[in-house]
Amino acid sequence: MPMHRVLIACLAATAAVAFAATDTARLEAVLAAQPAAVQARYAARHPAATLTFFEVAPGTTVIEAFPGDAGYTRILSAYLGPEGRLVGADYALDMYPRFGFFTLGQVQARENWVNEWVEGAADWQGPEDALLSAFVFGSMPETLYGAADTVLFIRALHNLARFEADGGYLTLALEDAWNALKPGGIVGVVQHMAREDMPDAWADGSNGYLKESFVIERFTAAGFEFVDRSDINFNEQDRPGVDDRVWRLPPTLATSRGNPERREAMQAIGESHRMTLKFRKPESKEAP
Repeated sequence: MPMHRVLIACLAATAAVAFAATDTARLEAVLAAQPAAVQARYAARHPAATLTFFEVAPGTTVIEAFPGDAGYTRILSAYLGPEGRLVGADYALDMYPRFGFFTLGQVQARENWVNEWVEGAADWQGPEDALLSAFVFGSMPETLYGAADTVLFIRALHNLARFEADGGYLTLALEDAWNALKPGGIVGVVQHMAREDMPDAWADGSNGYLKESFVIERFTAAGFEFVDRSDINFNEQDRPGVDDRVWRLPPTLATSRGNPERREAMQAIGESHRMTLKFRKPESKEAP
């Protein structure tokens, strides 16, 4: 990726609180330009309504937890535009062995993820896309302090929560979000949602689901104000039992490979039931 497309300047220099407005027409145009495979998931993921609810605007700085090179990442890159900045935040490297299915080689390959993710964007970014940078949760550079308008945790909290007891990963991610946001900045959460009557041990993130009450409690304890919730990403047909995991559903369909009847049943349910929550960093910068 050309160096002029990489964010290397001090982002804090742009930390003045001057929040822009959502550009609905621009967002719709960006969504319409995505590949057919991405657009096919809009019915389940509602990116236009979700990003509008989170007040994401062109020309702003957005941190996206656990980004990829498709889906929301490409949408945000194009929507934020050349005056905007998209910052990817990966899980801490020592969290990956805890999943149990990453090989040593795969873990080691992520050691240079910060550079490789930015450089790899040359394969898909357009000339009018946002500037990119990246960091790892728990190791956020000071240049990002007070620089972000929005932090997005889109289907990313469950892994941070499931390993919290092992390394405080959720705590560190929330601290980074707090430090990165400008006063008045927004945190947007989309997360597979467990029913409140499910056992806490089941809804600890290891099955992909978290309770809304747990998420709100953790964010408010970290100092954020709870602003609003939306049913944009609800799917009431998703009613898992204690033996179910979110990855039984589309798009993964992990439990129905080679079982056409179960696959059909899971596809009939659709993607997971998801909470959509908005938090704000208070104008006062003091953490609890």
